[in-house]
Amino acid sequence: MKLSRVKLAGIFFLAVILAVPAWATRTDAYSALPGTLNYVEGQVAIGDQTLNGKSIGSAQLQPGQTLTTTNGKAEMLLTPGVFLRLDSNSSVKMVSPGLTDTRVRVAQGRAMVEVAEIHSQNNLQVSADGATARLLKTGLYDVDAAGDQIRVFDGKAVVQEGDQQVTVKGGHEVDLSPDVKLKAKGFDKKALAGDDLYRWSSLRSSYLAEANVDAARVYGANGWYGPGWIGAGWYWDPWFGGYTFIPGRGILYSPFGWGFYSPLVVYRSPFFYSGRYYRTFGPGYRPGFVGRPGFHGPANGFHSGAGEPRAFAAPGGGFHGGGGRR
Repeated sequence: MKLSRVKLAGIFFLAVILAVPAWATRTDAYSALPGTLNYVEGQVAIGDQTLNGKSIGSAQLQPGQTLTTTNGKAEMLLTPGVFLRLDSNSSVKMVSPGLTDTRVRVAQGRAMVEVAEIHSQNNLQVSADGATARLLKTGLYDVDAAGDQIRVFDGKAVVQEGDQQVTVKGGHEVDLSPDVKLKAKGFDKKALAGDDLYRWSSLRSSYLAEANVDAARVYGANGWYGPGWIGAGWYWDPWFGGYTFIPGRGILYSPFGWGFYSPLVVYRSPFFYSGRYYRTFGPGYRPGFVGRPGFHGPANGFHSGAGEPRAFAAPGGGFHGGGGRR
């Protein structure tokens, strides 16, 4: 028996409604706190506890604990919209995991911090080699304990060491070497944009943008904020096996140019499903931009293009955390 178009539309509508609570009723769907592990590859540990894909979303760095990598990398969530990515042979210690007082120390190696959203109430600090950088604006920050450098690719930070203090803006760095006066100086962003940690961070950012579209469309179903929506924050995406950031309204752009879209923005934008691939306006979309089919590049020219991320990989693809938590 053939069903009419009206009945088919009704069945589809019911399926969407029933699918939304399945996301919304997860007890861990929006419970990530600063220090939550969001991605791991290779050899990574918290203290003597070895971490793997099953640790994603459940392992959390407590005050005084240290996240360490050897031959591997890790991504850790800080406040909503802020990601810390730890390089190989590096370690970061959690000093304070509070939402309004978030402080970490890069004890060894190097970490990159992507800030897609920050508020005046946030006290977001990253320290290394006796110096502390308070991150004040959205942007990309590079804290290199091994090289005695704090770099601001984009954004603004205040760096303090002892009784010295300096404001560091985008495209500037400070030398933390002993007996060197704290001073901001320019550096070549393009030269560093091709290194491994930068390209890895850009790729992770692109996958999180994909997960954002996937998750935001659920909470924006039918043109309204659906069940389970509690406002801007971290939301678990089972298809990408990790948390992604969903802003409360509009679009926020990462320093790499990838977009984080609110539920209603995703709902009101055209997309289609082909095979296992979602196609939509793409990370970094801006009205009037024309790119190759299925891909719209970063919204700004900051991305180096080296190792350019795929705009929309199939859920279950290779780079993300892999698999659900439970």
